[in-house]
Amino acid sequence: MTLHLEIVGRVDESAPATPLPLAAGEVRAGFPSPADDYLEGELDLVAHLIPHPSSTYYLRAKGDSMQGQGIYDGDLLIVDRSLEPRHGAVLIASVDGELTCKRYGLIGNRPYLLAANDAFPPLPLDGHDCEVWGVVTHNVHALAPGVGR
Repeated sequence: MTLHLEIVGRVDESAPATPLPLAAGEVRAGFPSPADDYLEGELDLVAHLIPHPSSTYYLRAKGDSMQGQGIYDGDLLIVDRSLEPRHGAVLIASVDGELTCKRYGLIGNRPYLLAANDAFPPLPLDGHDCEVWGVVTHNVHALAPGVGR
């Protein structure tokens, strides 16, 4: 299965900020420290994750071709159209009219879209109608069963 995308929507620039509590200290993988039981302040996730709201939109990933990059079926991708695609960036591109999410790379001197799953071969951009829709800046996926979507 390839990774298909579902357009979820754009950032609503007129929406009020929604700050959430930000805990101070680091999260440890061992035993919790009672000294870390206080708040540092508040964090607005939209302000933190989206520096260019007018050029940012959300997509939902469908498929398994980018699992090696940590992008799983059903994940919410934050995509910024204002960023210049660079070698190694994860892109949203329309290839021959079909949206896909792949990493941009070069093999030799030729541009390719690269899956993060060995079951999918590199896709050469030469000879294909390709338009970059944006750079994936963040990936949101639920860790708790039944949470999200």
